[in-house]
Amino acid sequence: MYKNIIVGLSVVSLVNCNAQKETTKQTTTQQATIVNETPLKKEGNIIYLNEGENKFLPEFQMNVTFKGIAEDSRCPEGTQCVWAGVAVANIEFMSTTSRPMILQFSTAEVKGKDYHKTQSFNGYTISLKEITPHPTAQNGTKALSGMYKIGIEISKENN
Repeated sequence: MYKNIIVGLSVVSLVNCNAQKETTKQTTTQQATIVNETPLKKEGNIIYLNEGENKFLPEFQMNVTFKGIAEDSRCPEGTQCVWAGVAVANIEFMSTTSRPMILQFSTAEVKGKDYHKTQSFNGYTISLKEITPHPTAQNGTKALSGMYKIGIEISKENN
């Protein structure tokens, strides 16, 4: 009887693994399309993350997850606005010696809303370098959900 249960659980696990691989292949294809539509500059030590992506950075001994966009009020391309607007990204950081912490980074310093482009975490200075794609007049920001990509730069703090 126990053998049947173990065999059944093994089959279910293998089926789930295959389903995850197929989902990953589809996601990778979609992400490749996005990158082709909005080429990003590759310079210095900028680390790029897609929305929902998680990366372990061994050189900093930390795990970084781009949770999503909290706000995107940037002026759509092809329009004229009174204010340029701001995009705010939620990014989770966790080092090997700390608990997870979600920090908000914005494309502009807005003191009244406590928005910052650069913040500190666990002895490192983290700066948001870019958020793409930019909203357009035709699509707005709702169409961009799940398609965002960020570029961050991490450096050791000077004490």
